[in-house]
Amino acid sequence: MNLAPIALFVYNRLGHTQKTIEALQKNELARQSDLIIFSDGSKNNQDAQKVNAVRNFLQNMDGFRSVQLVVREKNFGLAKSIITGVTEITGKYGKVIVLEDDLITSPYFLKYMNDALEKYEYDDKVISIHGYVYPVKQELPETFFLRGADCWGWATWKRGWDLFEVDSKKLFSQIKDEKLEYAFDIDGSYPFSQMLKMQIYGLNNSWAIRWRASAFLANKLTLYPGHSLVSNRGFDQSGTHGGFTEIFVTRYCVGSILLKDIDIKESKEVEQIIKAFFHSYKVWIIVKLISIRNQVRLFVVKSKIILNLWQR
Repeated sequence: MNLAPIALFVYNRLGHTQKTIEALQKNELARQSDLIIFSDGSKNNQDAQKVNAVRNFLQNMDGFRSVQLVVREKNFGLAKSIITGVTEITGKYGKVIVLEDDLITSPYFLKYMNDALEKYEYDDKVISIHGYVYPVKQELPETFFLRGADCWGWATWKRGWDLFEVDSKKLFSQIKDEKLEYAFDIDGSYPFSQMLKMQIYGLNNSWAIRWRASAFLANKLTLYPGHSLVSNRGFDQSGTHGGFTEIFVTRYCVGSILLKDIDIKESKEVEQIIKAFFHSYKVWIIVKLISIRNQVRLFVVKSKIILNLWQR
């Protein structure tokens, strides 16, 4: 099998990065895989020491077929870092597996991702593969499809990433014009439209909401596992975009995922289960609170800039 390169995006969280790497090294295909690590430049002098600590740890990394460390001299920010990195890798290799520094993977994560990338490589309906699934209580199918795309341990091909639209205004206008807001928000259960609007107004810098919208509007599908192969440990407020809720935290599955032949269509049954999950935890309210917090942060930053200019 022609294994996909792994793109890992890191910044200044040494502890998180160490755990992500350690888990990835335990994957059965790790030693046959190429790992490309994108280290973003520091935003300020305060972050520089932490960024350097992460980079020092990543020097002389083993456990993979090859390791390449891409050091950004300037701060790209997460969105630009991922968009640029994924574009570079898919352009060179034709496919990629994408991870961030707060994702802990199952030992079977790489096998599932590579098997699925190979299985659906030439099926134009499928835009990506995802390794995480929400911690719902109901039993899910071994694998299933949902419309759109996701961001916590995922993979795609160049043909899929070529559909990525960076312009959030264009995406939101199309969603409104086609009256898709309710469907895009999974029948009003999650504020994806609100997140896209926030991106337009600079209240978040999410590449992920644009990726989801791009795939959704193109009517493309993402393959999910019935048991999560990824655990997101980024809800401790240590990251730039980290939240303060643990409702999305899940333990990863210790077994492998069997890729059976299934109908390549959206699973409405699973969509309803996820909808109920969002409603039961009042996810909408939580995301609204995060939105308010981000708006307050933006106001404080702008106020400090204005004050500094005035004092000069």
